[in-house]
This record gives sequence, structure tokens and C-alpha cells, in this order.
Amino acid sequence: KGGEAPLTVSIVDGASRKENIWLMGKLKIALLSLLACALGACAKGEGFKSVDANEFEKIIRSGDVQIVDVRRAEEFAEGHIPGALLLDVTHEDFRGKAASALNRKKIVAVYCRSGKRSVTAANILVKEGYKVVNLRGGWLEWSAKGKPSERTAPM
Repeated sequence: KGGEAPLTVSIVDGASRKENIWLMGKLKIALLSLLACALGACAKGEGFKSVDANEFEKIIRSGDVQIVDVRRAEEFAEGHIPGALLLDVTHEDFRGKAASALNRKKIVAVYCRSGKRSVTAANILVKEGYKVVNLRGGWLEWSAKGKPSERTAPM
């Protein structure tokens, strides 16, 4: 029937066609962002395990593990886990230093001060083919639980 107006659906009652198109665009962006997060673009810990200080200690005591402190040299010198290698994740050559110092066949146990920089490091290392375990609470949790530590200058 030629004289009838087409059926329209309004997202917001009383909104104009232009406003509805604008809202549909915003809704589409929000849904695409949500989908991207669900597919892993927003995942912070994909590909590695984050554990507390007790579990981290068990893992590093189990043997064939490389302990990596990803803090700055000054932080490392103030105290670190015995046997840890310093690889500052904020340095632009982090990937290169990791490639020359670490064995991809061994687990890499990473930590920082609070657990944030080590997540960054873990994500980088996982992408480079390493098996990684992260100390969730970082040095703060480790030292608060009275775990072993030492004070030596970085090599």
C-alpha cells in the first residue's frame, strides 16, 4: 500500500531519526569494544599464571626456574629475591636483554614492586615464547610475608 509510512523503531522514545542514528553508532562502538575485550585484547594475564608469594616461593624452589626482577636498578639494590636477575621492563632494550639472558625452555618467574610492571613484562615474555609465572603482589607481598631476600648491587 503505497501511502503508508515505513515502520521505524526508535531506541529512545521521542528521539529524532538523526538522534537514533547517532545512538546506534555509539551502541555499535560499545558492542565492538566489548567484543574486543572478550576476545582477549583487554586481557592482562593471558598466557601466564599470577600467584601469591607462597606459591611463587614453591615454584622458584622447585628447581629449573629463572627468577627475574623487572624493577629499576635502585629498587633491586634495596632488596630482591635471592638469585634474581635484574631486567628492567621500562628499558627500551628489555626484549633484547631477555632474549640474551633467558632460556625459553625454562620457566621465567617475574616480579616487580607491586605486581603491575611484572604483568607488563609477563605479557611481553609470553609473546616472545617464554613460559611465565608472575608474583601477583610483587616485592611488597614477598617482603611482608618475611620471604628470603638479599641486598646486592645489580650485575
